[in-house]
Amino acid sequence: MAGSPLAMFSAAAQTQPAPLADKPFAEHRVVLQLSDSDAKKEGLVISVAYNLIKAYDPDRIAIEVVAFGPGIDLLRTDNANRQRVESLIAQGVKFDVCVNTLDTLERETGKRPEIIPGAIPVQVGVGQILSLAENGFTLVRP
Repeated sequence: MAGSPLAMFSAAAQTQPAPLADKPFAEHRVVLQLSDSDAKKEGLVISVAYNLIKAYDPDRIAIEVVAFGPGIDLLRTDNANRQRVESLIAQGVKFDVCVNTLDTLERETGKRPEIIPGAIPVQVGVGQILSLAENGFTLVRP
């Protein structure tokens, strides 16, 4: 089943996205960590991303939200904030979802969580944060 969505998702997760590949001229780089399943923290991450877009030229700021552990709940298809997340994606904000977390949930529950299509699979969420920090991103944990 090489053409199945799950196979394509797994193949995409094998490599971490290259930092700054789509915003090479960004003057500001922020990675927002979301590792909690909490509506207030989800709202805060979304607000911070929106505020950064308003404060800076969207072409001059790179914003990446990395969700892992319970934080992946923000990226579930049934999350109340789905439209807001998709709006941010349309404005150039990246949302990464940890594949290790998805694998763990699938092992524990027998079902893989449904994630919004715009989320970018990364094998290790914390590894993605480290990679971004090593490439000039400032880590913010709202």
